[in-house]
Order: sequence, then structure tokens, then C-alpha cells
Amino acid sequence: MNSNITFHTPDEAAWLLGVSRGAVSRAIRSRKLRVVRRREGLRIPSTELTRVLRGGAA
Repeated sequence: MNSNITFHTPDEAAWLLGVSRGAVSRAIRSRKLRVVRRREGLRIPSTELTRVLRGGAA
């Protein structure tokens, strides 16, 4: 696994993507945005945000 991967909360992901928290929640529920479940809650890998920003399905 790449050691440069960071993880973001859904709120952080929404801010970085320039969308609402609800849009991120819908993308997670419809599995268009991959998440990792951690003890602290849902986290979105930075690689997933990069994929979305580059034009991947989200």
C-alpha cells in the first residue's frame, strides 16, 4: 500500500471536491465513492478523491 495515502472525513471530502456533504453521502451510498470504515468512522482515501477530481465516476 502506498504510504502517501491520507484519509479524509466526508466533510473534508465535500470541501475538497466543492460539493455539499449530502452529495458526498449520496455518492457513498450509491458506491460511486469508495470509503474505508475506521474506528473513527468513515474515511475517504486521498487516492479516491484524486480519481474523482480527474474525472472518474462520482
